[in-house]
Amino acid sequence: MNELLRRRLERSNTLYLDFLDTIPAEHLGSRLPGLPSDTVGHQLWCVLGARESFPKAARAGEWQGFSSPVERDGSSDAATVRAAFVQAAADVDEWVAGIDPADEDSLRYVIALLEHETMHQGQLIRYLYGLGIPRPHTWQQQYALDEEF
Repeated sequence: MNELLRRRLERSNTLYLDFLDTIPAEHLGSRLPGLPSDTVGHQLWCVLGARESFPKAARAGEWQGFSSPVERDGSSDAATVRAAFVQAAADVDEWVAGIDPADEDSLRYVIALLEHETMHQGQLIRYLYGLGIPRPHTWQQQYALDEEF
């Protein structure tokens, strides 16, 4: 079970890295035009925060609060955000690799983390379309997105 979860989390991280490699850095502060929305950077802040906060909660046996390794605005520095994704993925992988398969509480946190990541990917697809940014090939494959605008 742990290996399956690790592979799925690795795939999720690949999608986020491809997103960061595709989106112009100036769009980290962008919102969807004409709609109530957070910034792209805030979406990424939240993903990173979950990657930091869910393992802490699992290890402690209860919620420890939400924290993120980047600024709440998602940072305008794409390199910092990308580096945070690389580090957070390594930290999460180490956590999941060490979970006892009988530890249902920790496994629930891992599944919740995957759900959270997928939800944000769905939201970010709207930003790609709404801001007119080409979708990364990996996102097109994962979510069967069209190739044309």
